[in-house]
Amino acid sequence: MLQSQDLHATVAGLVDDVRFQDACARREMGQLFRMLNHRGHSTRQLAAAVQITQGRLYDYMNGKSRVEKITVFEQIADALHIPGHLLGLARRPWEPLPAASRQVAPPPSGSDLEAMDAFRNADRQAGGGRLYAAVVSHLREQVSRRLLDAHMDQSVFAAAAAMTEMAGWMAHDSGRDDLAARHFAKAMPLAQASGDALLAANIAASNSHLALQAGRPDEAVTWARNGFELLDHCPRLPSLVARLHAMTARALAAAGQQQAAERALGMAQDSIHGPAQDVHPWVSPFDCAALASELALTVRDLGQYDRALQWAEEAVSLREEGRTRSRALSRVAVVDLHAHRSDLDAVVHCGYELLATSPTLSSVRFVNQLAELRETLNTHRAYRPVRDFLAQFDEAVRARRLLLADLLSPQSGGQAHEADT
Repeated sequence: MLQSQDLHATVAGLVDDVRFQDACARREMGQLFRMLNHRGHSTRQLAAAVQITQGRLYDYMNGKSRVEKITVFEQIADALHIPGHLLGLARRPWEPLPAASRQVAPPPSGSDLEAMDAFRNADRQAGGGRLYAAVVSHLREQVSRRLLDAHMDQSVFAAAAAMTEMAGWMAHDSGRDDLAARHFAKAMPLAQASGDALLAANIAASNSHLALQAGRPDEAVTWARNGFELLDHCPRLPSLVARLHAMTARALAAAGQQQAAERALGMAQDSIHGPAQDVHPWVSPFDCAALASELALTVRDLGQYDRALQWAEEAVSLREEGRTRSRALSRVAVVDLHAHRSDLDAVVHCGYELLATSPTLSSVRFVNQLAELRETLNTHRAYRPVRDFLAQFDEAVRARRLLLADLLSPQSGGQAHEADT
C-alpha cells in the first residue's frame, strides 16, 4: 500500500497542475479525489487519510454530495498537505513560514484605507476595467512588500486581503472571471491571517457571487454557508448578513428551490437594517439599493417578473448618481423585465434612459449584459418602435466596444497581471 508520504508527494507534484488548482479554487473535492485515485491511490487509502468513510468519499467523487464545512476543508488540506491558499484557507500549521527579509517590520501605511476608498469611489463611477492595473500595482508596490514582516501587525494582512478582493472584483468587471477567482482564492487566507472574521466572511460572499455568475448555484450556497460559519466567531454586521442571505436566495432561486429562496430573501430584508454606525472599513458596502438589485434578480429567476420589476426600479431610484455602474446594471434589469412582461413601450422608454449611461464607464460586465439584453429585445423587433430603438442601441454598443477594445480582446495582456500577494 502506498504510504502517507507518497500521497503527500503526489499532491506536491500536482500543485502546479492547472486542473488541480482549478479543482481547489472551486472547492471540487470530488474532482480532486478522482485525480489522486487515477494516480494510484486507492479509495480506501484516501478515505483513511482524510478520516471519512469510503461511502462518503464515493459520494464526493460521484458528485452526489459536496464538502461544505470549512472544518472539513481544513481536515482534507492537512491530511493531504494541500497548501492552504489553494483552498482559500489560512496557512496550515505544517506549512513553512516565509523567511523574513528584514529584522524590523515597517509600520503599516496609514494611507491604505485612503487608497481603498479612492479606488472604490473611482470604481463606482468609471468601472473596474481601467483601474485593475492600478490596484494591482498598489498591492505589489505598497502592500505586498510588508507582508513578510506583517506578523508584527495583522492590519497589513487585512489591507492585503481587502485590496486583493477588490482586484478580484475589478477583474470580474473586466470580464476575467478566471482571474477574479484567483484573486479571491488569495484574499481568503490573507483575511484569515489577519484574524478578521468579518473580512473573511465578506470574501466568502464574493466567492458566492462569482460561483453564481459561473452557473454553479450549489457552490454559491456552500460559500454563503461558509460565510455564516465565519460570522459565528465575531459580532455580526447587519449589511454583511443581508448580503450572505441575498447570495443564498439567488443561488436557491437559480437551483429552482422556490420556498427556500423565499425564506432566504425574507431574512435578507430583515437583516439589512442595522445601526447607522455599524460599518467595517475593509468590508464591501452593501446597502438597500444593492439588496434591491439582488432581490430583483432572485425573483426574476423565480419567474415573478412583476415583482422583480418593482425591486429593479427601486434599485435605480435608491442608487445615487455617483454609482454609475450600479445604476446602469439596474437599468439593464429594468429593460429586460419590461421585455419579459411584453411591455414594449416601456422597453423603449427605459431603453433610451439606459443608453444615456456615461460612455466612459469601463465595465466589460456592463457591455456583456447589454449583449444579453440585445438577444432578448431581438425577439420583439417586429414592433416598429423596438426596431428603431435597436438601431440606436447597436450603434451605442459598437461605440462602447471600440472604447473597451483593449479590455475585450483576449490578447490583452496589460490587464492580466496579478499582485504577488
